[in-house]
Amino acid sequence: MINIQFAKRLQPLQSNVFADMDRAKAVALAAGRQLIDLSLGSSDLPAEAHVIEAIAQSLHDRSTHGYLLFNGTQAFRQAAANWYEQKFGIKVDPQTEVLPLIGSQEGTAHLPLALLNPGDFALLQDPGYPSHAGGVYLASGQIYPMPLPAENGFLPVFADIPTPVLAQSRMMVLSYPHNPTAAIAPLSFFQEAVAFCQQHNLVLVHDFPYVDLVFEETGDWGKGSRRELFMPHASSLVPSVLQADPDKSISIEFFTLSKSYNMGGFRIGYAIGNAQLINALRQVKAAVDFNQYRGILNGAIAALTGPQAGVKSAVATFHQRRDAFITALHDIGWHVSTPKATMYIWAKLPSPWSQNSIEFCAQLVKQTGVAASPGAGFGKSGEGYVRFALVHEPPLLETAVKRIAEFLSSYPPQDSDRTNHI
Repeated sequence: MINIQFAKRLQPLQSNVFADMDRAKAVALAAGRQLIDLSLGSSDLPAEAHVIEAIAQSLHDRSTHGYLLFNGTQAFRQAAANWYEQKFGIKVDPQTEVLPLIGSQEGTAHLPLALLNPGDFALLQDPGYPSHAGGVYLASGQIYPMPLPAENGFLPVFADIPTPVLAQSRMMVLSYPHNPTAAIAPLSFFQEAVAFCQQHNLVLVHDFPYVDLVFEETGDWGKGSRRELFMPHASSLVPSVLQADPDKSISIEFFTLSKSYNMGGFRIGYAIGNAQLINALRQVKAAVDFNQYRGILNGAIAALTGPQAGVKSAVATFHQRRDAFITALHDIGWHVSTPKATMYIWAKLPSPWSQNSIEFCAQLVKQTGVAASPGAGFGKSGEGYVRFALVHEPPLLETAVKRIAEFLSSYPPQDSDRTNHI
């Protein structure tokens, strides 16, 4: 047999939190467990009817059946630029500052190929979304993990980054509202990040999939009454990085229709930002793929330009699920903070699992059928936590918590740890 030699860049990609949990779920199903999957942030809600209709109508249009090159995406790019300007009050050139993507994950994974030479550093959040690291590894770059301390609101401390690392760094990746911690960041934080990246000649990348999944609470919005979701300049709770860098001097932001519009399976997203960065990412993309089927872009245009009632409904649904799940956890004595955004609960593990999140999730799904994501799968600083995705209706979420309670009761804490147990 031929001894095939694979590239060293594949070595750090051998383990992935979602792939690992997929295998664990398969074992549980094979053993006859009824699965309640809270491990993957894939919305169970349907895309809106007017979006589906736009795609369906495209199927009968033969002109949509061929390859789609950049110039053919003009209508979508214009819709994205208009959406962004309406939401954040910043003008965008659809020709030079917007790029369609096969989901935002494509963009965050491919951008390091345009920015990093072998050995260059990327500054990534720890914990953070796994594809951010994967793109750096594929570019033969190095990762400097920026810890996100809970006591700092899960925001990195830029002053802690070593000077020698900064000298070799080319990019910083942020994402707020944050996956997995569900933390949010104020505009002042993004202003600090922009100034820091300008000072150190870094590209600032902001992954922004949860721009709309924000749970508006009384008092969080400053003066005045509750605001609508789709209004100029949006919420101060979830600013765009380009509001801190309106000249787009060093910043690029990634959006997706997966969360706001329940279009995860359609794989449609886009980047907005610095024209040079957009062009560089376009060059990488051109070497890898064309674009999606034009009908999917037509559906995305319908989503961005059509009624936004579906977005509001989705937010209300996840708001209800968040409250139901947290109430159920509190009822069994597991006290977690209430997130203001995303579709996740980031929960600190009780003893005896406080430093073994992978084993906790493996045993939980094996014994109860409840699947969650171990915090360690999102980075070293994620150890000691577990992420639950709120992708089921409240009754099923409450059933999951009952199973979790039964599981935890079979693993009592040591006497010395009892005060830390749920």
